[in-house]
Formats: sequence, structure tokens, C-alpha cells
Amino acid sequence: MHAEYGGVVPELATREHLRNLIPVCNQALDLAGITIGEIDAVAATQGPGLPSALLIGLYAAESLAFTLDKPFVPIHHHEAHLYSAWVSGDPLRAEFSSFEPSVSLIVSGGHTLLVLVEAMLKHRVLGGTIDDAAGECFDKVAKLIGLPYPGGPELDRLAQSGNAKAYAFPRPMIHDPTDDFSFSGLKTSVRYFLRDHPEILDSRAAIQDLCASVQAAIVEVLVKKTVRAALRNGVKCVTASGGVMCNRTLRIDLASACASAGLGLRVTDRVMCTDNAGMVGVLAEQKLLRGGGFKRYDFEIAPGLALG
Repeated sequence: MHAEYGGVVPELATREHLRNLIPVCNQALDLAGITIGEIDAVAATQGPGLPSALLIGLYAAESLAFTLDKPFVPIHHHEAHLYSAWVSGDPLRAEFSSFEPSVSLIVSGGHTLLVLVEAMLKHRVLGGTIDDAAGECFDKVAKLIGLPYPGGPELDRLAQSGNAKAYAFPRPMIHDPTDDFSFSGLKTSVRYFLRDHPEILDSRAAIQDLCASVQAAIVEVLVKKTVRAALRNGVKCVTASGGVMCNRTLRIDLASACASAGLGLRVTDRVMCTDNAGMVGVLAEQKLLRGGGFKRYDFEIAPGLALG
């Protein structure tokens, strides 16, 4: 639906949320083999994200909880990603019994965060992107190349056949001592590179090399800053989640770097990397078990500051 526009159209997304919400909820109940009266609590993502689309699910969930006289648990988007690394492909098999302190990389289309998780539901943001997120950089570079939307997965696919050392692109803030990220400069560098070398777009092999080179720059920054943060904070475990963690090179390079540094690694299963209800429900259950999670967040709070 959104492909022809090259990105998500908020009005269309909102209408699709409204159109699909009840059928999807009914399907979920059928698959679970329960009736609506057997629900113990209701949870919904409250943000950050597209407010117009999120409000459909949020208001529907609040209304359902009120009607059933059941607890309502609003869930922060980033926080759900944060703990999804402890969930297997089946949300019913969460592995919180093996939970340990970690540094978590949350990387998606709109957000890139490093979070120190000291204990279950006790965490603080170490750093985040000061401009473009990693996923946004993937998608915008893909658009510059002329790849179809969503561009990130297509760029990843082409990069598998390319030479990552073919073109030298900057690694923004890789030596910066903070845990912040910046990817706008990399995107701009690619734009000027294509302006000066338009012939690249006429060669599939050159496009593959370009995709591999850009991907290598993004992945190197993410991996090095994540491992460095984990070592500095004295944790023995790294977790990684979010839509960009579907990227094959990122998963491989992060695993290799963690192994070399003597760090354990938990990466969210691909099926739960992109936004999903499973991670929201699992986190809501943990909050209910611990007697918390009944706080309404402000949509206007900056994403990094809102977490926790």
C-alpha cells in the first residue's frame, strides 16, 4: 500500500489500523483458543511512533479494558524491543529466568539507542541518535539508489553479493567517547558520491558494491559502539533488537565482535525484530507480575528520554 509513495503515509496507515484491528483481535483469540471474557489484562503500544495510527490501538485497548473491568498496561515501544531479546520465536517461551545485566542495542527505522539494563525493568538510556537513525539511513540510501520501498531489506540483499571495501564511506562518531550515534553525514556522503559518479547506477555489480560499502559503514559503527559500551559498563551480556536487526551482516558482525570481547549475545529472533504484538504482550505480563506498568506516557517526550 505504501510502496508507491516511497514511505508510510500516516493517513493510510491510520485507516488500515482501524480497518484491521477487530478482525486481527478476533483471529488472535481464535488462535489462542480463548474467549474475550477469559482475558486477564489488556496492553497496547502507546508510543513513540505515528500518533494517529498508535491512537487507534491505544484507545481500542483502553476501551476494551474498561468494558471488561480488567487492568490496562500501556507499553513503551522501545521498552518492548528492549526485552524482546529474551523471548524466543514463540512469545510463550520467554526466557527471563536466565536474565542478566546487559547493554542493549535497539536499532530500527526511527530509533537507534544504547541502553544499560541493570535488572529486569530497571534500565537507563546511555545514548541515541542525534539525527538520522541507522534504519532511516538504510532506507534513504536505498531510495537514492532507486531501490523499492522498504529499501533497507533490499539493500541488505544486494550487499550480500557486493564488495564492502569497494568504496570508502565515513563512520560517523565511531571514535566519539559518548554512546550517541549520527548517520545523517553518511547519507549525505552517499548522495554526493552518486552525484559525482552517476554511472554507478547503470551497473548492477557497482550497485551491489555500493550497498555493501554503505552497509559496512553503518554496521561497523553500531557494533563497535555497542561492544565498547558493554565493556565500559562492566556487563557480560549484549542484547540487540529492532527491525534493523534483521540485517544479516549486522547479526554476524555483532556476534563475532561479542565473541572476541568475551561477551554473551542475545539477538531477537527475526520474526520478532519488527514491530509486533508478541513483545508488547510479554512485557505487559512482566509488568503485571511485578505490580507496575500502569503509567501513561507523554507522546511529546523525546524518544530517548521517554524510555523507562
